Amino acid sequence: MTIKINAQKNLFHLQTDHTSYILTVMPNGELGQLYYGDRLPVKEHYANLAQREERGGMATWNDGLPDFQPEMLKQEYASLGKGDFRLPAFQLTQPNGSRTSEFAYQDYTLTAGKKRLAGLPATFDDTHDDAETLVCHLKDAITGVRLDLAYTVFPHQDVLVRSARFHNPTTTAVTLNAAASLQLDLPDADYDFLQFAGDWARERHLYRTHLRPGLQSIDSLRGASSHQENPFMILARPDTTDDQGSAFGLNLVYSGNFQDSVEVDQFATSRVLVGINPHEFGWQLAPGTDFQTPEAILSYTDRGLNQLSQQLGVFYQAHLVNPTFAHQDRPILINNWEATYFDFNEEKLMTIVQQAHDLGIEMFVLDDGWFGHRNDDTTSLGDWFVNQPKFPHGLTHFGDRVHALGMQLGLWFEPEMISQDSDLYRQHPDWVVGDPAATLTPSRHQFVLDMTRPEVIDYLFGKISSVISAMHLDYVKWDMNRNLTEAFSRRLGAEQQLEFTHRYILGVYQLYDRLTHAHPDVLFESCASGGGRFDLGMMYYAPQAWTSDDTDAVERLKIQCGTSYGYPQAMMGAHVSAVPNDQNGRVTSLATRGAVAFFGDLGYELDITQMTPAELEQIKEQVAFYQEHRHLFQFGTFYRVDSPFAGDGNVTSWGVVAADQGSAIFGRYQLLNHPNAPYQRQFFKGLDPQRTYTVNQDPEPFSGAELMHAGLFVPTVKPQQGYSSDFSAQLFIVRAVQ
Repeated sequence: MTIKINAQKNLFHLQTDHTSYILTVMPNGELGQLYYGDRLPVKEHYANLAQREERGGMATWNDGLPDFQPEMLKQEYASLGKGDFRLPAFQLTQPNGSRTSEFAYQDYTLTAGKKRLAGLPATFDDTHDDAETLVCHLKDAITGVRLDLAYTVFPHQDVLVRSARFHNPTTTAVTLNAAASLQLDLPDADYDFLQFAGDWARERHLYRTHLRPGLQSIDSLRGASSHQENPFMILARPDTTDDQGSAFGLNLVYSGNFQDSVEVDQFATSRVLVGINPHEFGWQLAPGTDFQTPEAILSYTDRGLNQLSQQLGVFYQAHLVNPTFAHQDRPILINNWEATYFDFNEEKLMTIVQQAHDLGIEMFVLDDGWFGHRNDDTTSLGDWFVNQPKFPHGLTHFGDRVHALGMQLGLWFEPEMISQDSDLYRQHPDWVVGDPAATLTPSRHQFVLDMTRPEVIDYLFGKISSVISAMHLDYVKWDMNRNLTEAFSRRLGAEQQLEFTHRYILGVYQLYDRLTHAHPDVLFESCASGGGRFDLGMMYYAPQAWTSDDTDAVERLKIQCGTSYGYPQAMMGAHVSAVPNDQNGRVTSLATRGAVAFFGDLGYELDITQMTPAELEQIKEQVAFYQEHRHLFQFGTFYRVDSPFAGDGNVTSWGVVAADQGSAIFGRYQLLNHPNAPYQRQFFKGLDPQRTYTVNQDPEPFSGAELMHAGLFVPTVKPQQGYSSDFSAQLFIVRAVQ
């Protein structure tokens, strides 16, 4: 049993292999937080952790308990208005306008395992991995609304999953103004706040700052998790590194508006809240209805940030990603977008397909422009039928030709969008998101379909599903290239408009769910202009995501390194594209571009029909090398060694190690080649210190201890006539010999 309950004292001790999470029922009936951190022995009670003392000038629960002052207490799911002046986890508005709630503990339910949620992406325990779920049932004495706080313990990955469910059994509606998925009150504020921020084409860069008094937060109001912030964050002790020290990781299984906040109060305690952004949110909790928050994931380690990333990655593959693809090697693909943009027809594509086949590439992905009369980005979104001039014999004919070569086939969709110049818009202008009295704001010449409408979901499912079936698709690239503006649905009443953004993402999830169930063998990849919805909500349906539209190898070092803190490399689409790079004009070697892209789901995004024989031979070698080591690249244990966010960032290195420590591959990337540079060494991680290894073609044996602690001498990069020696990459293939 991973959850130990002392029912007499209303004490709950949640244990994983290495951690303890302890909560209790406080004298006022609310749940209180006692401890979260390294594993503690089970005791009958923890009086030391629940000690209180009276402080002057503060509100108290009642005169009989003068030391019970909410402002001083660590709580599990705090309300506002009863003496705790920090941000609340939730807020209910009664019909009379009062926002006061008094939720008190009633009882609990304890079950083995973990079931999925209805209508939301969620974690699960299909493999009987010793998960247990505790649900604490509370009731509001004022409104009669009930609240279930759920805690699932996944012991072997040191993960807790939290969520909240509100139920209104009364005959009177109330309004839910805020509903966090997780609250964690920590006893001090000596933490660094690690966030992963950026913008389009420079997503998920690491920013590390020490907590300060007041509120610090990351959020999105874009209707998507966004390029600008990611719903994953870390709280780490100041001395925590990749290799040692304590850290908490928090992530949200959600793709819409979110807010993760840390509030440091006057007593230097920290309150963490994770969930749907309370701004632009409101929910009418009608009689007999429920509201379920998305799930939040919480993990702790005292063994450094690499360990935190690794245990989260193992957890996602075992308990969040579609089991069909969770451990399945991902295909090497080529996408035609940067090769052709909109300028293609079937025969032009087939020249790329044939060349790709000859190089050993396994899948061809047809990108934007195959539908309607889409010859530029101003038309046809929503018209998911064949662009006849480009495919005079139809899409099925083209698909059959690709499959006849033994290649897999993928296709691009942007289901949530609509062009004004489209048959769909002319037939259903009311399906567009936005106030009809307002001037609508275009982005990329396109608008957004109202995914709260069941008829929109039905239309999209019918069109997309029929194309998938007709072409026998193996893969779908699901794009989403703009954020929500004028967030308004003509379907919803005035009192429900603050529900729109959440209902929108529920509609997206419903469409994903229907398509993935109808086509269980099709691999879906999430793309939102590259990285705009790189979140666990998407990963539940689409096991991999397009990491960024920026495919420049140098920029990808920061993007992929930052992403690796919260997500494993099997989730990262990583492509080799043409140079000069489309986003920044940088020129890097084909070898460097490949060496960066190997550490993810490899693909190519360039016109291979215009490459030299020498370049084609190099791609053929890259494909063969990746196929040989694919499982290690995609599912090996990932270690960050040299961070692009540390020092001058001139050297980045990372690596993947096999589960049995019998093999490993490390990549080392140097931006600028300095003259007369100091001696340099490459250090390795994750090897068995007692085993003997060779590196590349060097016959000299090295112990794992030597490679990890003394490192390997790295010769200076030598200039070659006619080529820059900047932006160089080296791969180290490590093999155990005993």
